Amino acid sequence: MSSPALRQRYLADSVTTATPGRLLVMLYDRLCLDLSRGAEALDSGDRETASEMLLHAQDIILELQSSLKPDEWAGGAELAGLYSYLLTQLMRANVRKDAGAARACLTLVEPLRDAWREAVEGLPATNGQT
Repeated sequence: MSSPALRQRYLADSVTTATPGRLLVMLYDRLCLDLSRGAEALDSGDRETASEMLLHAQDIILELQSSLKPDEWAGGAELAGLYSYLLTQLMRANVRKDAGAARACLTLVEPLRDAWREAVEGLPATNGQT
């Protein structure tokens, strides 16, 4: 099996065997990567890559938004509002080719990612689920 095929299989296995909490952190990690790459691509004038990264970031936010149950915890409504704001800003960043707007979104997302990672790592494992 070739190296790219092995990498794909490893990634697929990582996702299928991850706990729900770990999947959430993986989504946030990829969101941060997309935002960073999108901003860098805009800076270098690579509009195609920038658009691809920013659209993928929007897809991730939509996934996070659709899985959120805002009525089930105190901060849910605020997080839902933040997701809506991020979507709007990323659409504007993509249309206007605004690297600063993409970086502003990254500045909002990174602390969330770090908080979720800390929360997930602090949970005891129970039956393979966290």
